[in-house]
Amino acid sequence: MKLRKLSGFGVALTLIAAACTGPSATPTPGATSTPGATSTPGATSTPGATSTPATTPVALQPIPMRIGSLLPQTGGLAPIIESLEQALKMGAEEINAVSPNLVTIDYVDDGTSATIANQNVDQFLTGQHNAIIGPAASGVANAVWDKVNTAHMVMCSGTSTGALFSAASFDPNHVRTAPSDLIQGPLLANLIIEDGHNNVAVVWQQTDYGVGFGEAIRDTLTASGATVPLAQGFDPNQTSFTDLAQAIVNSGAEAMAMITYAEGGQILLDLGSAGFTGQVYVADGFVDTVGADQLGGDLSILEGVRGTYPSVAPANGEPTFQTRFAAFAPPGTPTVFSAHMYDCLATLVLAAQVAQSADPTVYVNEIIGVTSGGEKCSLIADCLQKVWAGTDIDYDGASGPLDFTEHGEPGLGTYDVFQFQADGSHPNEKQIQGSLNP
Repeated sequence: MKLRKLSGFGVALTLIAAACTGPSATPTPGATSTPGATSTPGATSTPGATSTPATTPVALQPIPMRIGSLLPQTGGLAPIIESLEQALKMGAEEINAVSPNLVTIDYVDDGTSATIANQNVDQFLTGQHNAIIGPAASGVANAVWDKVNTAHMVMCSGTSTGALFSAASFDPNHVRTAPSDLIQGPLLANLIIEDGHNNVAVVWQQTDYGVGFGEAIRDTLTASGATVPLAQGFDPNQTSFTDLAQAIVNSGAEAMAMITYAEGGQILLDLGSAGFTGQVYVADGFVDTVGADQLGGDLSILEGVRGTYPSVAPANGEPTFQTRFAAFAPPGTPTVFSAHMYDCLATLVLAAQVAQSADPTVYVNEIIGVTSGGEKCSLIADCLQKVWAGTDIDYDGASGPLDFTEHGEPGLGTYDVFQFQADGSHPNEKQIQGSLNP
């Protein structure tokens, strides 16, 4: 039986009881646990027969973890904070129902700001914490990366989709359950083409989030034979985008895609003033941050805007998650990236159990392995019991099968296709999937 995967590196509504080969006690937090039962020799063979030792399953022990949550309680991404933190709180409650005090989470603000995040991350690098979940924005995550990596800490993101994190330079300490924009970019470009548009402008904020995403859209459109008369980045800190809007109109584009955060609202307003009447496409950064405040109080401006978004309730995800989350979180809590955040927590905790260590430099080597190659499980209670019984697992999470690549990220992404209505709602039309290796 393979107990540890040597790769380069959710939760039942009714929790199952510990198996007889499972953990017998919860160790003191921070203590190092050792495997329980070990193999014992079998019966003596008869003369002439080949003797092989019989083995008994190895019972592993619960390994407590203390995790720091560094997420946007303030700043541009603050509107989705409850979706993120409530998912972690639910996950911790469900995990601790299996083994009391198995996980503790401390919550601080990343401010959607490199400055605030760099100040607040320090408290998680003192040796008292075993992992960091966050920050939310790709640029903010990148801003704290050197400090986190130097401390040999593991950082998992359920929201940072920036293409830059698909590079080997972030291995092995940065992992994510949010799929790369190297998947979403081509899918959004294909949607534009399927909608019948072959003359498309593409603009993106000049950030770690925007650049890779925008360039992926541009490159896919061009490779598909579409004309891209304008493709450029812009400073998202501008208060007016009249020049950009006019350039889009002057390009003659019949449609345009923009990768933005809240500044997308002002771009939309300026496009209207410039007389642009073509189809507009956006993505998750826009949806998460643009509302009535960014549109002069008029949500009807959004009507007809289309786009893609990492799926809120992926069809290939653990089927009870959305129901459980709706029952756990306060009414009206958004669900954006909640499944991905939950899966960050589950993956880290499971890796530590397999490694029998909460030391980031040790369990980091098990993170990729718990998401692929073993016996499938989706509910955290089931997964924990299997690990403690010595079973090699493949965690398929709330956000879908993770199947981490060598760079510690999902190889598959599931996305919702949506179109805004006049009231600002954006119902899901369908789900589409893409791969890092199409």
